[in-house]
Amino acid sequence: MDNLKAIDALAALAQPTRLEAFHHLVRSEPGGLAAGEIVDLLDVPQNTLSSHLAVLVNAGLATNRREGRSIIYRADIVRFRELVLFLLKDCCGGRPDVCTPLLKDIKACC
Repeated sequence: MDNLKAIDALAALAQPTRLEAFHHLVRSEPGGLAAGEIVDLLDVPQNTLSSHLAVLVNAGLATNRREGRSIIYRADIVRFRELVLFLLKDCCGGRPDVCTPLLKDIKACC
């Protein structure tokens, strides 16, 4: 991942509704959620949610597909992993003791 892609992804997540939508998409993997379900979960107007989901899709953090009359959104876990790895890439600076606590926290939550 390059700097511009990371900045786009971080900017997409730097808004409360989009961050909450992304959390719901991650929790719903691998099946995803219909746009209407996300509207209900977040209690936001459909057109507002549509704009937020478009930002997540454009940043590469979500994908969508049409299924009948619904649009199903899914978190792009591969891109999210790339973002996290980009952020952690040089965190240790050759000192594993610096990142070990962080890696333990990540392992514990997953």
